[in-house]
Amino acid sequence: MKRTNSIKNLLVLLAGLFIITATQAQEIQRNRGPQVVSPEIGSDNSVTFRVFSEDATSVKVNGSWMNMGETLEMTKGNDGVWSAKTAVLEPSMYHYNFVLDGVSVLDPTNPQAMRDGRRYASTLIIPGEGSEFVEVNDVPHGSLTKVWYDSPTLGLNRRMYVYTPPGYADSKEKYPVLYLLHGGGGDEDAWTSLGRANYILDNLIAAGKAKPMLVVMTNGNPDQTVAISDQKMKPAAEASAGGPMSMGANDFPKSIVNDVIPYIEKHYRVSTDKKNRALAGLSMGALQTQITGMNNPDLFNYLGVFSIGLQMEFGETTTDLIKAYDTNLDVLKKNGFKLFYIGVGKEDFVYEGVTLLRKKLDEHDFDYIYNETGGGHTWANWRTYLSDYAPRLFK
Repeated sequence: MKRTNSIKNLLVLLAGLFIITATQAQEIQRNRGPQVVSPEIGSDNSVTFRVFSEDATSVKVNGSWMNMGETLEMTKGNDGVWSAKTAVLEPSMYHYNFVLDGVSVLDPTNPQAMRDGRRYASTLIIPGEGSEFVEVNDVPHGSLTKVWYDSPTLGLNRRMYVYTPPGYADSKEKYPVLYLLHGGGGDEDAWTSLGRANYILDNLIAAGKAKPMLVVMTNGNPDQTVAISDQKMKPAAEASAGGPMSMGANDFPKSIVNDVIPYIEKHYRVSTDKKNRALAGLSMGALQTQITGMNNPDLFNYLGVFSIGLQMEFGETTTDLIKAYDTNLDVLKKNGFKLFYIGVGKEDFVYEGVTLLRKKLDEHDFDYIYNETGGGHTWANWRTYLSDYAPRLFK
């Protein structure tokens, strides 16, 4: 009888614990709010965004598929969940933020996010033709290494990213090199976290569209040792503002020639002649590409300029650059230069400067590839340009 009572008491205790646990779980769920799915990609490639906020009075979505300053209003449901549905989006990679009562925040239910300088945003990929080249596909993958190197030119020990193609570690072959530069506000992390450069190269190489190559992505801010996400916090007055003049007119182009290329050619199994070197950049990195390439006509056989041209508002830097074009374009032609590639969006604010660049090349009867796309000054375009530029290299 005592044993029976003990079992009954134990069952009563367990039942009580179960009730308490269930009650606590319900309370936790109430505090968390209802579970939401966001983003939800529809069968027609529209996207539904959702976020829970009982207290917000206004919630919007700001996305990279929109025009500058444009937002999509979200509607609040009875359960406190705000939602909005986009129009049909073209297959591509996009980024977005929620704006709650004027404050920009990440999508709390989306684990995929990116950093663009000091700004963080959630990301999504609309599947289909036009986005498969940025996906993590079932193909052989290269390696991405964070490398520290000395830069006497800048007086710093700095970090860069180096992509080595599939098979590099087990091969005795020497490989060509693409030096790939980011834009204003970015750093050495930009071309992989935002540009998906390593996945683009993986997919192009696997498809036989691009030759296996190294891709070197260094920090174009001459006063930085490493990406700001890994730096010690600085007072706002000491934070580097960056911009075209600091990135283009200072010593960074010289450091590519004096520090970066020698390090790569000493520490990696690469070919060391101009036929196996390419240089490309986006926006401010495109300005750096022009300064470096035009002042060193013996170094590169391939130059890629994405979303910038001869921007007259940059003053003396552009004046000196025009002189370098006039001096060295004929030298490049005589030495068997292979490719000058220009990419720009029709709505890009640098479009006029790109027109000036094309006129300068035309003055010298200098051949180039011109890729004009829709859209503006966006990563969607820069990823497209890289995927079109890389297959043209080292052929």
